[in-house]
Amino acid sequence: MHPVIVAHGGVGSGIEYKEDVVSAVKAGYEALLAGKSALEAVIITVKALEDNVKFNAGYGSYYNLAGEIEMDASVMTSDGRCGAVACVHGVKNPVLLARAVMDTPHVLMAGRGAVEYAKKIGLEFADLRSEKADKKLAEVKKKIREGYYPQWSEKMKNIDLSEYLGDTVGAVAMDMQGKFAAANSTGGISLKLPGRVGDSAIIGAGIYAGSEGAVVTTGIGEEIIKKVLAKAVYDKLAQLGAMKACRWGVDQYDEGIPVGIIAVDKKGYGVAANKQMAWHVLP
Repeated sequence: MHPVIVAHGGVGSGIEYKEDVVSAVKAGYEALLAGKSALEAVIITVKALEDNVKFNAGYGSYYNLAGEIEMDASVMTSDGRCGAVACVHGVKNPVLLARAVMDTPHVLMAGRGAVEYAKKIGLEFADLRSEKADKKLAEVKKKIREGYYPQWSEKMKNIDLSEYLGDTVGAVAMDMQGKFAAANSTGGISLKLPGRVGDSAIIGAGIYAGSEGAVVTTGIGEEIIKKVLAKAVYDKLAQLGAMKACRWGVDQYDEGIPVGIIAVDKKGYGVAANKQMAWHVLP
């Protein structure tokens, strides 16, 4: 079978992100052409985006409101294997830690325990602070002090979070053997309390893969979790095909809730978003 890979730079990411997404997808596609698995390809792609300060994942992650970087990531394959991490700090590439969790008896590891496990298996650590994150945190705190979010603590969905979505990254692929995989990574929205976990670490919400294909979502994590969006879209793949299934998923939300979805199935790929989203597909 001819391989395919799709990646996104997060719903809300503009044209200035496109070239970097293209570069990451090319790296993953070259791996597929070399006979690598779909899982290896999506990890290569997501890792490249984590290493790019433009994106809110890995090195480019935004701070939470306490000025800390807490990251989430997950991976899943069409045979049901999966691994995820939440609220991890200092790990240069959270997607690699999520992949390592896949080899344990667990599905999801979080916080200090996940970080200690990363140290034990020899993953690379780094200072992930950036000027971009410093600036974003200052902007968010200023608006909170000025009362820009009067209902923030009561109802997050009443806030226009578009400018604070941070460019969550994700990839889905099918390899030469017809196997599927998905991976994602994020620093989360900049307007978040310490300990907050979005959809990216939640199997079935931010990510899902099975014999029919693979799906990754991006957007307001709380709203995506409520609808178990990735699994809901996956369940539509056989009936609708990847493109229509992605559009169906986005249509489940009001326009005020930013959502983006990418998917692959046996016949092709799908991409849909209700706001601008940098993405690329190969071939």
